[in-house]
Amino acid sequence: MEKHLVKVLETGFVTHNVKRFKVEKPAGYTYVSGQATDVSINKPGLEDELRPFTFTSVNTDDHLEFTIKIYKGNNGITEKLADIIAGDELIIHEVFGAIAYHQPGLFIAGGAGITPFISILRQLKIDGKLAGNVQLFANHSPADIILKDELTELLGENFINVIKVPDGKIIDKTMLSTYAGKFANYYVCGPDKFTTDMIDSLKGLGVAEEQIIFEH
Repeated sequence: MEKHLVKVLETGFVTHNVKRFKVEKPAGYTYVSGQATDVSINKPGLEDELRPFTFTSVNTDDHLEFTIKIYKGNNGITEKLADIIAGDELIIHEVFGAIAYHQPGLFIAGGAGITPFISILRQLKIDGKLAGNVQLFANHSPADIILKDELTELLGENFINVIKVPDGKIIDKTMLSTYAGKFANYYVCGPDKFTTDMIDSLKGLGVAEEQIIFEH
């Protein structure tokens, strides 16, 4: 299995519980926006504790970037990543992932499910192809919105936040009915139940299965 030892160059929290990691990019390492890799921490006992994380950088960057939600209280890998600082080392592996941009569409993200879309939207900006794309972004509260300023700058009024508290809003079949039939593709990413619910709702609104892009 391919593996690369990379040094952490920079870290910092972008929300109260989401941390960004800028790390070295191995020579010849390539990926497509929307893809991911397995990551582990290069410390005794943690080298084989792999977890999948999406790149939020773009392939032409001279570094790799991961934007990771930190879950505390279970002594898991993300909790340990909260303590990682510049100079520490991570281990990255082979590239994988089914979420790739095809045509302008509706992006539907729940929480940290925004991460593949960050890279895709950054690449679309570089390519001059942001027009025609809309992002729905579901979060529990305004404090949970990842990279709100950048995403607003990228998409303007086509960056639509759906906030449960205090707005009482969620992405559901009724909301999606506004967009069904208007896009060539529908890109979905989020927790498993969120993804399943979004796909079921889209299909129920007549969106063909081949139009829906998600991580299988």
